[in-house]
Amino acid sequence: MVGLKPSEVPPTTAVKFLGAGTAACFADLLTFPLDTAKVRLQIQGENQAARSTQYRGVLGTILTMVRTEGPCSPYKGLVAGLQRQMSFASVRIGLYDSVKQFYTPKGSDHCSITTRILAGCTTGAMAVTCAQPTDVVKIRFQASVHTGPGSNRKYSGTMDAYRTIAREEGVRGLWKGTLPNITRNAIINCAEMVTYDIIKEKLLNYHLLTDNFPCHFVSAFGAGFCATVVASPVDVVKTRYMNSPPGQYRSPFDCMLKMVTQEGPTAFYKGFTPSFLRLGAWNVVMFVTYEQLKRALMKVQMLRESPF
Repeated sequence: MVGLKPSEVPPTTAVKFLGAGTAACFADLLTFPLDTAKVRLQIQGENQAARSTQYRGVLGTILTMVRTEGPCSPYKGLVAGLQRQMSFASVRIGLYDSVKQFYTPKGSDHCSITTRILAGCTTGAMAVTCAQPTDVVKIRFQASVHTGPGSNRKYSGTMDAYRTIAREEGVRGLWKGTLPNITRNAIINCAEMVTYDIIKEKLLNYHLLTDNFPCHFVSAFGAGFCATVVASPVDVVKTRYMNSPPGQYRSPFDCMLKMVTQEGPTAFYKGFTPSFLRLGAWNVVMFVTYEQLKRALMKVQMLRESPF
């Protein structure tokens, strides 16, 4: 490491793990209202509580929530959301490079698209297995509608939500929707990580941009758009199924069939605009922050290891 700059030193797995979780939490803080708006638009027309309030567009949904439920309503489920990112993004993003290297044949200097896709699917599935309960609680909070002091509030807080779901639906209730969530996040992780990886690699290899903010911004924006296009149908099914009361749907496949028959195929792209705004903005903030955090953490590590 002697004579190398922090940007030239390959970050350790621990640095990537910590940096990914921290960057994802920061991105969530800035984009969480867009995620809540997406959830409300996705479940619109599904239950009686949601039917009483009509949401129109991203901004209209957020403004309606603020007017009818209070200024803090777009941040419902934020605590569970941050818990999710620390346990979820740390695995799916922080371990991506390590898993990619594991799948790369020994002696090979080139990493194929197949290898990158396998790495994305693997870390995405691993992350869901760890973080599924936090996702269930986050969705429940975001989907709940409270129009005033007299309205029924099912959960008094995040920890109460975990306890209540486990008590009323069993421990399995905390892992409700794991299969569609694994499918969704495997798709999203492949789209995000592989697209970001390839775009960044091409920009650097063809000397179109240097390894700095513009390069990270363009790569992250492309990753967010690709992820939204391919994952939106699975995302809507996941949200509906995880938010449903016991017995409403027999399985994620049953949820998908009822959506098609009752609302048509366009139901799979409900909330697409907030999904893209959220994923696009989230990816830009997260990847830019992640790249800077990796450099900062490596600089700190190098200073600690330096004998002078």
